[in-house]
Amino acid sequence: QVQLVESGGGLVQAGGSLRLSCVASGGFFNIFAMGWYRQAPGKSPRELVAVITSGGSTNYADSVEGRFTISRDNYKKTVYLQMNSLKAEDAAVYYCNADLGGTRYWGKGTLVTVSS
Repeated sequence: QVQLVESGGGLVQAGGSLRLSCVASGGFFNIFAMGWYRQAPGKSPRELVAVITSGGSTNYADSVEGRFTISRDNYKKTVYLQMNSLKAEDAAVYYCNADLGGTRYWGKGTLVTVSS
């Protein structure tokens, strides 16, 4: 069973930065595609923010391209999301996702609040 635990959320002023982390336990981390999703209050479904494949290829939502960077450390079984130039519309609960051939695992999320 794969478990994912996110951390790093918090309150930040618009224009500021945060780095989210997601530590995985169980499974073979290096073969998972890892992603970050977010869900703003009152909105559904979760929105894809960024994804990084097992080979290190990345993809971003248009809304965060150039501001957010996803990375992974297979030795530490951790995926990161560096968020810069945060905007009010980035406020959401951010969820870590692990995907292995369609089998998906989710963390419980970490809240990011952006004050203007």
